[in-house]
Amino acid sequence: MPSAPIVDLADGNKMPQVGLGLWKVENATCADTVYNAIKEGYRLFDGACDYGNEVEAGQGVARAIKEGIVKREDLFIISKLWNSFHDQDQVEPICKKQLADWGVDYFDLYYIHFPVSLEYVSPETRYPPGWFYDGDKEVRLGKASLESTWKAMEQLKKNGLAKSIGISNYNGALLMDLFTYAEILPATLQIEHHPYLVQQSLLDLCAQKGIKVVGYSSFGPQSFLDCNMKVAEDFQLLFHHDTITKIADKHNKTAAQVLLRWATQRGISVIPKSTTKSRLLENLDVCSFDLTEDDIKEISSLDRNFRFNNPLNYGIPVYNFA
Repeated sequence: MPSAPIVDLADGNKMPQVGLGLWKVENATCADTVYNAIKEGYRLFDGACDYGNEVEAGQGVARAIKEGIVKREDLFIISKLWNSFHDQDQVEPICKKQLADWGVDYFDLYYIHFPVSLEYVSPETRYPPGWFYDGDKEVRLGKASLESTWKAMEQLKKNGLAKSIGISNYNGALLMDLFTYAEILPATLQIEHHPYLVQQSLLDLCAQKGIKVVGYSSFGPQSFLDCNMKVAEDFQLLFHHDTITKIADKHNKTAAQVLLRWATQRGISVIPKSTTKSRLLENLDVCSFDLTEDDIKEISSLDRNFRFNNPLNYGIPVYNFA
């Protein structure tokens, strides 16, 4: 059974380098997906309020623990603070709700999902609240500063609700601003990362500060085609790109394994989604071979500095990547 290498975080905690991302995992299959992934050797699960499947993910965890496959401390469970709960007095209550949904007492890692504050929507009104205040088309920006939200995140760590805290979708300027007020630096930064969006300067900044990077959407446009994102159709699928398939054939690996190894060999953690046993095993076994330096350079040269996970690409008028 393959297992993921362990990454040492700056706060002293340890994180598997490869995990299972739960974005777009359907509610009907999520519990079984998590349970089966644990059976196949997965220990890191990357969830979020906005994915709307935390209850089901927790059911999969509970089943595995009940059957003695793992203990809670064997798992690395991640969730994220949604934009609607950035107000300082809302951070801890929503984190506790998410913990209850998962059926656990603490998160191993808890992120600020996006560096944007939206107006509060009560979980009793609609959950998860999504981007629109009215659930349809009205965006209402909130008043919480990123500094005040980070201070509330630090309190979660101090209170033991999250062992590590991190940020997601921040750029270099926001990171440098965070460095001016943070008492506790983020252990990780989660970003969109694939050969069409390398973000090397941001990776370098994180390395300078000892912040580990977690890449999502490792397969590029593939992740967004089923979101009906028209712009994704303008890009050649990386699974079929001549550069990727050539390198995959050379190493007798799949294109997906090459894309994940390109990330992990450069020190980046990955959270690919899959619901099939064969793909789960392939994705977990991506550190048992090495690409050459030329392979890595050739893949990195595909960079087009294009971000798919931009709200504007979904027709959402939020300009946080402008």
